[in-house]
Amino acid sequence: MTESSITERGAPELADTRRRIWAIVGASSGNLVEWFDFYVYSFCSLYFAHIFFPSGNTTTQLLQTAGVFAAGFLMRPIGGWLFGRIADRRGRKTSMLISVCMMCFGSLVIACLPGYAVIGTWAPALLLARLFQGLSVGGEYGTSATYMSEVAVEGKKGFYASFQYVTLIGGQLLAVLVVVALQQVLSDEDLHAWGWRIPFALGAVLAIVALWLRRQLDETSKQETRALKEAGSFKGLWRNRRAFAMVLGFTAAGSLTFYTFTTYMQKYLVNTAGMTASTASVIMTAALFVYMLVQPLFGAFSDKVGRRTSMLCFGVLATLFTVPILSALQKVSSPYAAFGW
Repeated sequence: MTESSITERGAPELADTRRRIWAIVGASSGNLVEWFDFYVYSFCSLYFAHIFFPSGNTTTQLLQTAGVFAAGFLMRPIGGWLFGRIADRRGRKTSMLISVCMMCFGSLVIACLPGYAVIGTWAPALLLARLFQGLSVGGEYGTSATYMSEVAVEGKKGFYASFQYVTLIGGQLLAVLVVVALQQVLSDEDLHAWGWRIPFALGAVLAIVALWLRRQLDETSKQETRALKEAGSFKGLWRNRRAFAMVLGFTAAGSLTFYTFTTYMQKYLVNTAGMTASTASVIMTAALFVYMLVQPLFGAFSDKVGRRTSMLCFGVLATLFTVPILSALQKVSSPYAAFGW
């Protein structure tokens, strides 16, 4: 395929279902890999915390590992701005290609990085790899969502854009499945020694596949739009500051709830509910699978009722039920009870 703009083609070609499906697959494949690599760190941290930080209290090591994880989050806004600017100035495709390459690099570094016992104080170079991954994910998040909404047919933008979250959760689900599989075939000692490196190496390989798929994508932004002086600028952002503030608020609140139930939950089930790491992983696998399946339904729901109504509805539900759900899970004694059975 060429890089000619999808939006500049004739109406018959815009209606080409196969072209749209390929665009969604190409854009979302990189998104899946990005989030797989990002979440593998969280799910494997129980196994490698002692390798990169000096020996001592296990909780302290996990907190240090969590601090590095948080550093990746701090880089995401910068990545969003940087890659958003690239997407506006150079095109969505270019931005998505660079972001997946950066994620591949970060995963390779973590997979190959020696531990504290070998390289001493250089072991926290783990932080550098996480900063690269944070930049990459921050850029991927907005650009892939924009791309998928731009290839969507009118009236179905919510449905099409929902696949950004389908693959986001799919990447997280794949990360859990890989960890569960390793828990079944490797001993706990092997996982702590070297087995935790396997998911990061796998993520780097998957990134290469996503890179190949994305090279086949068409560009969606118009050349004349990319040439505008305000494209990707703070001036353009300021002109739309009210919409920006609303999106920022809804996204921050939604992200807090999302990560509470998809990332922190695994550790909550182990450290607070007293479940084993393998049991918590199985629970998270089932929960993530359900989350993934309902995303297109919620996207279609937003197409029917509007984005504002949809966001308000789920925002109220999250505010009312997050604390009661966590309190109830604190007392569960079996995987089935975690689902209310």
